[in-house]
Amino acid sequence: MGSPEFTTTDLSTSRNTAASGRSSVIDSIWGCTGSTIQKDDLRKRITIPEYLRVAMREAIQNKDVDSVMRHYDMANAAGAEPPQPSESPIIVFINAKSGGRHGPELKARLQDLMGEEQVFDLSAVKPNEFVQYGLSCLEKFAALGDTCAKETREKIRVVAAGGDGTVGWVLGCLGELKRQDRDPVPPTGIIPLGTGNDLSRSFGWGGSFPFNWKTATKRILDRVANGPICHLDSWNLVISMPAGEAMETPYSLKTSDCASLDQELEIDGELPETSSYYQGVFYNYFSIGMDAQVAYGFHHLRNEKPYLAQGPLSNKLIYSGYSCKQGWFFAPCSSDPGLRGLNNILRLYVKKVNSSKWEQVPIPSSVRSIVTLNLPSYGSGRNPWGNLKPEYLEKKGFVEAHADDGYVEIFGLKHGWHASMVMVELISAKHIAQASAIRFELRGGEWKEAYMQVDGEPWKQPMNKEFSTFVEIKRVPFQSAMVHGE
Repeated sequence: MGSPEFTTTDLSTSRNTAASGRSSVIDSIWGCTGSTIQKDDLRKRITIPEYLRVAMREAIQNKDVDSVMRHYDMANAAGAEPPQPSESPIIVFINAKSGGRHGPELKARLQDLMGEEQVFDLSAVKPNEFVQYGLSCLEKFAALGDTCAKETREKIRVVAAGGDGTVGWVLGCLGELKRQDRDPVPPTGIIPLGTGNDLSRSFGWGGSFPFNWKTATKRILDRVANGPICHLDSWNLVISMPAGEAMETPYSLKTSDCASLDQELEIDGELPETSSYYQGVFYNYFSIGMDAQVAYGFHHLRNEKPYLAQGPLSNKLIYSGYSCKQGWFFAPCSSDPGLRGLNNILRLYVKKVNSSKWEQVPIPSSVRSIVTLNLPSYGSGRNPWGNLKPEYLEKKGFVEAHADDGYVEIFGLKHGWHASMVMVELISAKHIAQASAIRFELRGGEWKEAYMQVDGEPWKQPMNKEFSTFVEIKRVPFQSAMVHGE
């Protein structure tokens, strides 16, 4: 398979690119070959002038941009030599708890390669604080005529060092710039420190942290500085449920007073007097069913016994064992209401490709898990949607899947054996739909709860026998800017 051609303004990430991210062994060796990158040259190109990086750091610490104006005054005083902007300024957010023992070592290495103030540990500085105070500091200096600050703000790029959750957190906070009309939004590169690293795989940054990480870190920063810009869709998720039900929500979901469902799609049946709304954004996937139940059990086990999960490999082994314990493989679908097909509790409505109308899509009775997928990589680099032939796409009314095409792919998994064959790509998943908008309607009956997860964060969703719970998914109207690593 040949490498696609990338441009600096547009790069569609196809499902076919997932193959390049599958091998963790190859990913781990990544960065060991190629031309040597000189440390001093790299530092010169990416280090932000001292007065700016110190001012940004202090503005974040003080939560006050006005408190750092002395740095502007000193740099722009009469007779002072005009400060010169760096060629490729970079800011890094690192989840030092990810990557096992490599997290703290990588943080120190990054600080050695650029200004120490440019490396933010997420345990101390949150991405939203950087957006609110750090970038605002550059913008204020620029508005006062500081050309160095103006050029730095225009050129700055971001690195997210962590797992998919860390990357999504950073992207979500940077997305606030678009909502506030504060262009440009800095493009983001990735250093993979998580378990699955599907966002990293999808954009050419590999699936694992490299063995030769000291050399690879220089190469990663060089690629962030010079790599082409591509784009990523993100999806807004709204949950509407009868009020009064207690729900333990994941980090990515927040209660909302202003969320609502699409009025174009009428609701069949009565609505409760009052409803509770939750809202969040996902970049990779949302799922309902048995896979989310297994993930929920695994997360609780890991939280109760953290000594069992000391790294990506042990996480995967424990996860596999828990899948068997939960009945994903061995329990017959008829043995318990909680293990029957999702069609017993779920209706699916979508807006299909090139259509603005809602329509109901049947859910196969054998499906016990439904996944809504945005990326070409799922479950540590797998491609469950498959590389579909043009004639099949035309027959089903689908288009070739990309991470920036405005559509998500909806597929089903029947049971553990079926999921296993899908994940090793012997077969494709059960194709259900390709859509620009989705609504799931759930009604309890014998089921008291369903399991859901968004980008690896699972939760237990309570259900009501009398009133439906709705999950609605629509594309965020702007895209995230990504740096491609290949």
